[in-house]
Amino acid sequence: IQSQISQIMLLLSFTGRYFPKRPKRLLIVEAKFDGEQLATDPVEHTDQPEFATELAWELDRKALHQHRLQRTPIKLQCFVLDPVSSSKENIGYIVLDLRAAQEKKQAPKWYPLLNNKYIKFKSEIQVGVVLETDSKALVDGFKAKEAPPREGKASALLSGLDPKSIVPVLNKEEGCHQIGPAEHCRDYFVLSVTVAFATQLEQLVPTTMKLPERQPEFFFYYSLLGNDVTNEPFTDLINPNFEPERASVRIRSTVDVLQVYLCAQSKLQIHLCCGDQSLGSSEIPLSGLLKKGNVEIDQHPVVIEGAFVLVPPNRAKHKLPQLPLDMAPTVGVSVILQRESLSAQLVVPLNASTGPNQPQEKVLSATKGKTETLQQRSQNAPSQVNHSSSTQDEATESDVESLKFEKGMKVKKKADNGPVGACQPNPVGASSSSEPVSAQKILIPAASHHFCFSIDLRSIRGLEVGFPINCILRYSYPFFGSAAPIMTSPPVEVRKNMEVFLPQSYCAFDFATIPHQLQDTFLRLPLLVELWHKDKTSKDLLLGVARLQLSNVLASEKTRFLGGNGKQCWRQTYNETVSVTAAQGSGSRIADLSYAITLEDHGLVKTQEVLVSDSSQCVGAGQQRHVPHAQPRAPEKHPEPRETLEYKAALELEMWKEMQEDIFENQLKKKEMVHMQVLAEEWKKREREREALVKKKVAEYTVLEEQLQKTLRDLDKRERQLFSAESELQTVKKELQAEHERKLQELQDSVRRAREECAHQVELERSKIKQLEEDKLRLQQQLNEAENKHKILEKEFQQYKDQQSSKPEIKLQSEINLLTLEKVELERKLESATKSKLHYKQQWTRALKELARIKQREQENAVAHLKKQQQELEHMRLRYLAAEEKELEKTDRQELEDIRNELNRLKQQEEERKQLQDVGDNSAGRVSNSRKLNENMDDYLSRLIEERDTLLRTGVYNHEDHIVSELDRQIREAIAKRNITK
Repeated sequence: IQSQISQIMLLLSFTGRYFPKRPKRLLIVEAKFDGEQLATDPVEHTDQPEFATELAWELDRKALHQHRLQRTPIKLQCFVLDPVSSSKENIGYIVLDLRAAQEKKQAPKWYPLLNNKYIKFKSEIQVGVVLETDSKALVDGFKAKEAPPREGKASALLSGLDPKSIVPVLNKEEGCHQIGPAEHCRDYFVLSVTVAFATQLEQLVPTTMKLPERQPEFFFYYSLLGNDVTNEPFTDLINPNFEPERASVRIRSTVDVLQVYLCAQSKLQIHLCCGDQSLGSSEIPLSGLLKKGNVEIDQHPVVIEGAFVLVPPNRAKHKLPQLPLDMAPTVGVSVILQRESLSAQLVVPLNASTGPNQPQEKVLSATKGKTETLQQRSQNAPSQVNHSSSTQDEATESDVESLKFEKGMKVKKKADNGPVGACQPNPVGASSSSEPVSAQKILIPAASHHFCFSIDLRSIRGLEVGFPINCILRYSYPFFGSAAPIMTSPPVEVRKNMEVFLPQSYCAFDFATIPHQLQDTFLRLPLLVELWHKDKTSKDLLLGVARLQLSNVLASEKTRFLGGNGKQCWRQTYNETVSVTAAQGSGSRIADLSYAITLEDHGLVKTQEVLVSDSSQCVGAGQQRHVPHAQPRAPEKHPEPRETLEYKAALELEMWKEMQEDIFENQLKKKEMVHMQVLAEEWKKREREREALVKKKVAEYTVLEEQLQKTLRDLDKRERQLFSAESELQTVKKELQAEHERKLQELQDSVRRAREECAHQVELERSKIKQLEEDKLRLQQQLNEAENKHKILEKEFQQYKDQQSSKPEIKLQSEINLLTLEKVELERKLESATKSKLHYKQQWTRALKELARIKQREQENAVAHLKKQQQELEHMRLRYLAAEEKELEKTDRQELEDIRNELNRLKQQEEERKQLQDVGDNSAGRVSNSRKLNENMDDYLSRLIEERDTLLRTGVYNHEDHIVSELDRQIREAIAKRNITK
């Protein structure tokens, strides 16, 4: 449970503002932390949404420290929920730093939404971050661990029930817990748990444990069918005084299912707690309540009762050896399971009511007889569990006192005349008894000493109560032989600022016990003296309690004196004034009590059986001397026996013997005193030597302890340094890892973007090439049509030439004119085709220029960002462009070759036509034709030069390329032809 105290609850609360109003939408906030995602309840989408839900995570302090070292963020995401389509839209997020969270309450802060979808609105969310100690984990830590099913496993499998699936379900309508399937739950039962008493609880408090400064409160805790039950707290562990309490639960089930459930939940854990700490726990096996084929529950209740040993948490964890049974701390528990019909019949004898309308009932006063029966069993067998049915035995208060008397030492109290009075000593080893007829025998062990303890409560002074009181002091110490309280009488009036001496406040106790046991008891158990105010009109009022530490008398100086039988005895006396603290409230001082206590040791007691009777004139050893009487004779025949000479001589002899015995005893006593003094001196001498040796050893041990503490401090300091260095190294490592991942992600994003951009550019170029290919096909089709027309014209011209020889000359002239018109038309078409081809070449030139710019830009980006990867892509692109250029070069070369062939053919035709025309033309027409031919040659030459310069300006071609060298050759040929023509 101490490990559960370190549990921390991380709480988040939310409020929003500056949101747009969306009537048919809902807002929800989701938070992710520690691998767990939580969400608030949906709220209306208003301008100031109120999130009425708190989000909480449970984690221990070690995990919280690790999260803070690792800077684990808390990510909050805000969603808009559509109730109709159940779709969610992320409108923003917030990242919180866990290191800013503190355990003390802090004011919430406003955080703006990052990546806000509402651009026109500056939406904000107020987040409150609180760290609280998880109190629920303290209660859950007490619950018993789930044990595997034992006897009921096979029957559960046969009946088709899994023992782990059987859990109690609260039925509020019927006021009971339902165990098992509803169709099988036909019977009603009552399960009751009673915590009756406890013993030796002081053994559970370790010396290293720090109890609260004020008066600590202790209580017992257990869980009954998921209901947490605690009894009334008590403050005294040595004499735990609490009312036995009974908790009952009404169950609806069947005997078979209940048997399976009890076997699965095999143990009931009961914890002794102080605040939020468990001092010890005990396990009560429940599997023995119901067994297979057990029909006892139909006739009478089944019971598990007894005293169970409380085991400290450290002993259960480290498997420490257990204490002896007579010294072990125990708790008396009774577990009763019965049918509801039987419980109705047993209400009166059990003095417990089980309400049918409440699932759990806590009984504040249980049966006295049952409690005392458990106490009696605890004395006989403290750790034994008795499985039996409900018993009818009842014990009285005298029986309880006799049990306590037998458990303690064989003691006796002096018989007094009044309630306290001056007590007359009884013989050693005798004991007061309440049985007047039958005598009681007490066996006193040989190692016991005869002690006489007296206490004198002298005066009360320094009263701090605001009213005069009728003072009565009351105390009880069962170790002296009786648990009955002892009170001063009569009451005396005490006022403020006065001292009052108490009458009849002296009491003495004679008892026999072992000195070691006496010392241990005085050290452990203080004497509690209660201060009561006795009022005639109302009940007595307990004002305060004074704690008398009886072990102080053992440390006082011993004085020697002779006892009544002539034996040497020792006496120790102690006087003190203690404070009386208030019984209720803050425990402040309300008065001072002066007292004196005396302890007398009368030496060893021989092993004997002491016969106790009502007569107070018994001999100390329980024996009497019986003097034999002679038979009486007649006075006239025999004289008086005491007057005879023989009697007188025998009497003188007996007196001389007694005198010699007294002289011998006195000499022995003197020798004994001398020997005792010698032994005392020798003992003191050896004691001084032992003390010197012990002081020397203590000094050595102190030096060694200081060295060890210094070494431990150094080790602790080194460990802290190592831990801090390791934490810093871990933090730096995580930061470097995060930086590496971030840079790698950025590089991957840049590569991806470059690839996408390159693919986009390639796609654009492909689309442009496709468009150019379509234009090329269209122009090729037009060229084919022109060639077809030209072929037709050639055929017609051939026919014309064939007909020319047979027709007259006028027809020939008209046909020449017609052919001239057709020639003009063909020239016009040729010129338009040439212009189209020039336009196509200009478009291609612009495409080449754009391609060159793209190439240059891609080369720069590849050199700056992609290095080796982009170089490969550049090589691929260059190869693709080279292949494309080669293809284009082949296409252009073929086109130029076709154009040149066409031009040559047209020139030949033109020359033939000119020759035909020159037959009928004069010299002036011949000069004009040659001038026109020169003009066409100049246009052709200028067009070739322009094409060559355009290709060179693109930067893709140079003078060494085949197409440029071919154009140069054609230009030279054209220049040569023009010069010849001129």
